[in-house]
Amino acid sequence: MKPRQYHKELKTILSALAEEGEKPTLLLHACCAPCASFPLTFLADAFDLTVYYYNPNITDIEEQDKRYEELKRHLAENYPTVGLIRGAHDEDKFLALAKGLEEVPEGGIRCARCFELRLEETARLAAEEGYAYFATTLTLSPLKNPILINGIGEKFAEKYGVKYLVSDFKKEGGYLRSIEICKEQGLYRQNYCGCAYSKRI
Repeated sequence: MKPRQYHKELKTILSALAEEGEKPTLLLHACCAPCASFPLTFLADAFDLTVYYYNPNITDIEEQDKRYEELKRHLAENYPTVGLIRGAHDEDKFLALAKGLEEVPEGGIRCARCFELRLEETARLAAEEGYAYFATTLTLSPLKNPILINGIGEKFAEKYGVKYLVSDFKKEGGYLRSIEICKEQGLYRQNYCGCAYSKRI
C-alpha cells in the first residue's frame, strides 16, 4: 500500500470547498506563531478560522506566555478576522502522561501521548462548539511524524464526531517558508518543541 500524501489530500479538500463556494468553520490547534505562520497562509482564506493555543507541555509559564503573545501579535497584524482561544494550562495533565517517560528520546511514546493530549482537547472543543473541522499546525515541523499526528487526529475525529483536516504542512517548502515569514516579521522562533525534556537536547 502506498503511503498517504496528506498535503495532496488537503489541497483536494480545499479545491472542493472553493468550487462549492463553502467556507466552513475550522478550529486550528497551534503551538506557536512560527508553526502557525505557513498553515495560516494556506487556510485563512478557505475557512472561517479560529486558532486554539493549547500546549500544556510548555510547563515554563514565561515561555507559555511568550509564545501566546507572539501568536496573538501575528494574528492581529496579519489575520485580524481570525479568532484566538487560549486553552487551559493543564500542566498536571502533561506531567502525568510524561511520568516514567522523562528519559525517552524525542519522537518516542512521550511525544505521541503529548500529541494525543493536545489533539483530543482540540477535537473535544471543536465538537462542543460546533466547528465543522479541526486541525493542527504540528505537521509543519520536519521533526514530527505526519503519519502519527494525522492518525491521532482521525482517531479523535471519529470519537467526537467532527471532521479532521489532514495535513503535512512542511511539504512544498512550507517549513522553509515559515522560517522566511519569521524573519520578515521578526517573530520569536524558539529552538525547542516546548517541554522541559525537549529543551535539554
